[in-house]
Amino acid sequence: MKTIFLPLLILFLLSFFFSCTKKEIKTSPVEFYLMDSPAGYDSVNIHIKKIDAKVVTDSIRWFSINTKDTVVDLLNFQDSITLMMAQGTLPLGLLKEVRFVLGNDNTVVVKGVSHPLQLPGSDSPGLTIPIDKNLNEAFNGFILDFDASQSIVQDSEGYRLQPMVRLIK
Repeated sequence: MKTIFLPLLILFLLSFFFSCTKKEIKTSPVEFYLMDSPAGYDSVNIHIKKIDAKVVTDSIRWFSINTKDTVVDLLNFQDSITLMMAQGTLPLGLLKEVRFVLGNDNTVVVKGVSHPLQLPGSDSPGLTIPIDKNLNEAFNGFILDFDASQSIVQDSEGYRLQPMVRLIK
């Protein structure tokens, strides 16, 4: 009886030990840059509160990226000039999409006159950009082109923001 009990005890302890060890999660550094295509406005000010990333690993989750809550004049970032908007570390996997969470301080200046930009949706104004790129362990930099000329629509109620953003690389 003792000869059977000892091997069973060892098997039980080994299975307990291996089930309690944590799986190492590999991470990936990411940086998100913003640029703009030329537009016929004096300035286009967009309030970016934060940037989130949707990553597919063994599950699908949203992660907050270290972002400075700031108002950006998109027209300052034309002709290959970029602004680093966010940086952080994500789990290694497929970066499915990023989401810009926008604030209420959005304006367009036309011929010296500032106009508020109305945002689509009222609950949590945001903008989701598909990425669909596998992250690597070394470095992942993404340049997003916020096309101001196609993103602003003027109608009888004023100016509306219908963001057009595409991944450059």
